[in-house]
Amino acid sequence: MIEILESHGAADTFAYGKALGEKAAPGEIYTLVGDLGVGKTVFTQGFAEGLGITEAVNSPTFTILQSYEEGRLPLYHFDVYRIGDASEMDEIGYEDCFYGDGVCLIEWADLVAEILPENCIRITIEKDFAKGFDFRRIAVER
Repeated sequence: MIEILESHGAADTFAYGKALGEKAAPGEIYTLVGDLGVGKTVFTQGFAEGLGITEAVNSPTFTILQSYEEGRLPLYHFDVYRIGDASEMDEIGYEDCFYGDGVCLIEWADLVAEILPENCIRITIEKDFAKGFDFRRIAVER
């Protein structure tokens, strides 16, 4: 099943992320795919708020993984943009996150597709300039 959401700005993107975070369950893995600047981090910030996380959430580009433990579920936020090979994920212990009691959210997930379980919730964010500079189409595939 694919749900298509239309975002007309960062506030919408944040709200969609928050709504998913409020419904997230232990062990779920969310993948985020989209070009630079489409709003993946804004979506993630909303998702974190939906989990009850109040600390600042930023893209962990240089650390690959950022963990947030204060919400109703732990959030493991991966940004694999700079990863050279999926085997690098072994070094950070991704399996403990993927198969633990928290929720994983992986930005640039297409770069590590070979290690992702089949039951991931796949989110694709795309721009459509024909509908406006701030317009985003968010596809959520379960």
